[in-house]
Amino acid sequence: MAVTIFITTLIGTIALGLPIAFALLLVGVAMMMHLDMFDAQIVAQNLVNGANSFPLLAVPFFMLAGEIMNAGGLSKRIVNIALATVGHVRGGLGYVAILASCILASLSGSAVADAAALSALLVPMMVAAGHDKKRSAGLIAAGGIIGPVIPPSIGFIVFGVATGVSISKLFLAGIFPGLMMGLALAGAWWIYTRSEDVQPQPKKSPAEIRRAVFEGSWALGLPLIIILGLKFGIFTPTEAAVVAAVYALFVAIFIYRELKPSQIYGVVVSAAKTTSVVMLLVAAAMVSSWMVTVAELPMMLVELLEPLLDSPTLLLLAIMLAIILVGTSMDMTPTILILGPVLMPVVKAAGIDPVYFGVLFIINTSIGLITPPVGTVLNVVAGTGKMSMDDIVRGVWPFLLAQFAVLFLLVLFPELVLTPLRWLT
Repeated sequence: MAVTIFITTLIGTIALGLPIAFALLLVGVAMMMHLDMFDAQIVAQNLVNGANSFPLLAVPFFMLAGEIMNAGGLSKRIVNIALATVGHVRGGLGYVAILASCILASLSGSAVADAAALSALLVPMMVAAGHDKKRSAGLIAAGGIIGPVIPPSIGFIVFGVATGVSISKLFLAGIFPGLMMGLALAGAWWIYTRSEDVQPQPKKSPAEIRRAVFEGSWALGLPLIIILGLKFGIFTPTEAAVVAAVYALFVAIFIYRELKPSQIYGVVVSAAKTTSVVMLLVAAAMVSSWMVTVAELPMMLVELLEPLLDSPTLLLLAIMLAIILVGTSMDMTPTILILGPVLMPVVKAAGIDPVYFGVLFIINTSIGLITPPVGTVLNVVAGTGKMSMDDIVRGVWPFLLAQFAVLFLLVLFPELVLTPLRWLT
């Protein structure tokens, strides 16, 4: 009965158009009433405890770092490096978008921020060069979802807090799968450009390449600092977020000099607004998560999936398909907060590595950002590129299939995640 109440309340409130945070809060209250243990004080305590988390302090600082990078010229210089190095090959602007997506992913950790920055910079350039607008925007949207996979990743932070998995290990485990996603996009773009008759960009001279790399070296230094700092235990993921924000602010103001002191207030406010949405979701999810634990829903799910526990691959395939369906209608953060704590006991019972599962989970929910009808990243790129949702959906599907291929390859071959993780740790 508790499972029925959980599912019907959640689906019913979402169907009525209630914001996800309030839907999660009502789910917790409904389960409390069903178990005859409703207490407003418990609701308030869980709300406060949900947001009162040291690891979650990383979220506002990474958000702030992303805003500073876009406003302070770091993102633009990353694109310039990609243009100088691969812009001259056939279909070069597409490879520029993919390379820039991978580099920006190691700076901000936000799919929406990366896709917005790249679509504003590259879609007009790709259209002017003769590429199809729908396909160009679809490629940039698909590249944007690498952001939550390559560290630093806000998705990994939320998943780690929700499930108790090491955030540092999640960060390090996401590097190789994120690069695989970029290679898959490059393969799909190569197949597409074979039928195009578009002249490549002029090849840059060695001096121009050196100048672009030199100007962007300050931006490229940030991911190196974060990865080395985490690997050698110099700082925690939360401290890494502070380092990223301070470093980005220093470079934007004193090195590139594109961020004026008068703009800092607006950048902070923008980051605070985005952070408040995430933190409200996390706080509300803590109420429903606490009730899920009290009602022993994970144990019920373990019993339900017991026939699949002896076959981890089949179990993972079933879970991934379920997350794909959920991802078509729900954003990344609520999907993590709702399904993560429920599925983790099942994963552990099957003997699946929690860090490996976390990487698969985040890749899957990232793909959900470019699947209709919700597709948050699709909406952002469509708005930035001034095009309809139907057009960008038609443009993104080859690259969506490429990302799905990576996901199921990782399901079938866990060592693609675990072996690089062992090297890095």
